[in-house]
Amino acid sequence: MRILLVEDEELLADAISEGLRQESFTVDVVHDGANALERLESYAYDVMVLDRDLPMVHGDEVCRRTIAAGGSVRVLMLTVSTTTAERVDGLSLGADDYLAKPFAFAELVARIKALGRRSQEVVPPVLERCGLHLDPRQQQVYRDGARLDLSRKEFAVLEELLRADGAPVSAEQLLERAWDENTDPFSTIVRVTVGSLRRKLGEPNVIETLTGTGYRLR
Repeated sequence: MRILLVEDEELLADAISEGLRQESFTVDVVHDGANALERLESYAYDVMVLDRDLPMVHGDEVCRRTIAAGGSVRVLMLTVSTTTAERVDGLSLGADDYLAKPFAFAELVARIKALGRRSQEVVPPVLERCGLHLDPRQQQVYRDGARLDLSRKEFAVLEELLRADGAPVSAEQLLERAWDENTDPFSTIVRVTVGSLRRKLGEPNVIETLTGTGYRLR
């Protein structure tokens, strides 16, 4: 999943984003509401973790505009307030969930995963094609019964190709879904990752390169 973390306390944002990346999420971080709205116009996110008290544009307004714009991004609001009235206000803006600070990191992860499942199209819990068996929840991949040891990026790329079910997936789409905004869009990282993924999947090759289009599973 790709997550937008909007938190003005930079040390807290760094700690949360690092923890989420360790959980195999792709995370972009901004520290004010204005930048959050700009990111939402440029990228497709599954979940936005949104602090309520933000500079530039208040978190309430960010949430309100996000909901009004439509789309599938789910909003998890963060706040230091623990009153019922504050929670009700946040949810009435259209937020999907609400979490008070301080919070247990494990609870944040669980809530993000639950919201992510709601933001995505319904897909089988296990993805299968070409003898491949990928379990997103267990983070496991098998080919013809043999377990494969993939890096997080290789796993993410293969998952996107499996979800496409044989349809082409462009390098730009893979870059957006598996890497964060700090990745150079002109780098060869997608091609290199696909190459290493091919080697680990073995023969016969199941990833087809479509010149000028992208990649697909045969």
